[in-house]
Amino acid sequence: MRTAILGCGAMGTVLGAYMNKNGHETILIDNYMDHVKALNERGARIIRFADLTVPVRAITPDQMEGKYDLVFLFTKQTVNKEVLTQLLPFLNADSTVCTLQNGVPEPSVAEIVGKERTVGGTVLWGATFIEPGVSELTSDITKDSLFEIGEMDGVIGDRIKKVAKALEKMGPVIITDNLMGARWLKVMLNSCWSGMSASLGCTFGDIIDNPKASACMSYIAQEAVAICKTVGYTMPPFWGNDVTPMGIIDTEEEFKNSQMIFYNIISNSMRPAKASMLQDLEKGKLTEVGMINGFICDEGKKVGIATPFNDTVVKVVRGIEAGDLPISMDNLKYFDVPRFK
Repeated sequence: MRTAILGCGAMGTVLGAYMNKNGHETILIDNYMDHVKALNERGARIIRFADLTVPVRAITPDQMEGKYDLVFLFTKQTVNKEVLTQLLPFLNADSTVCTLQNGVPEPSVAEIVGKERTVGGTVLWGATFIEPGVSELTSDITKDSLFEIGEMDGVIGDRIKKVAKALEKMGPVIITDNLMGARWLKVMLNSCWSGMSASLGCTFGDIIDNPKASACMSYIAQEAVAICKTVGYTMPPFWGNDVTPMGIIDTEEEFKNSQMIFYNIISNSMRPAKASMLQDLEKGKLTEVGMINGFICDEGKKVGIATPFNDTVVKVVRGIEAGDLPISMDNLKYFDVPRFK
């Protein structure tokens, strides 16, 4: 099975390293030429929770040739139309594109490559791009499942099992019949952690240590949970927690319960981590805020549910992108939390 990873930043590089290391030959495709050159010359170097240097083959998109049976998609959603249109000539009728992007990208991916070629999933580990050829694995991948994947219609057939077999070269995979519910859970978590990290220019540890910032995450989560239920999906439990208690936190007890949910999610190893959206802002790049917090805002409008906290994240991050706001914890003042007035 001819396999490629399209979009080899931190996550794609780590996955590509493990797949090649464990016997599944995989081509890494990325448009960052210095990165491609380093990967070819020195291999994929993975540090922190791993100590690996794996020989890989890397190419730029213009060097694609032949047909790919399986493509893992890790590009930013902001460039999906461009990269997927470019990919189309290199797909067979029965090729599979597995999007492992943030947000809920399956519908838009399917519009371009076809629903019959689209599957998706969530990544349950983290990584940070360090420099060309080098990525930092920021999660301990020896303890839990690393991916949750599925078909858009929930059917568990041979195709999704083949995708799982490939991903298992890195670690355990969950095949779900509730992909869209799992996607909503991931976009809810990303909207909380990534949204606040990008808005405030801080680490995950800084968020959880700040009472107002962690309170904002509960309100962000509440908006996502309400919309998910309204559109007919059910978020699965995570880390032993049911997401439904996240909601209005008017009392001290509700505030403490809400904080404990997030304390249970973050581990000491994750405290220094920065969201990929913040990393983009620090590099002067546009973020995926429109596909994460903005997705929740857009879906809320469709069903008549207000999303003031996700709206604020989008407004602040867009302000930073435009140069109108600083990357600063001071941006917390734009979030209207009743108990902190």
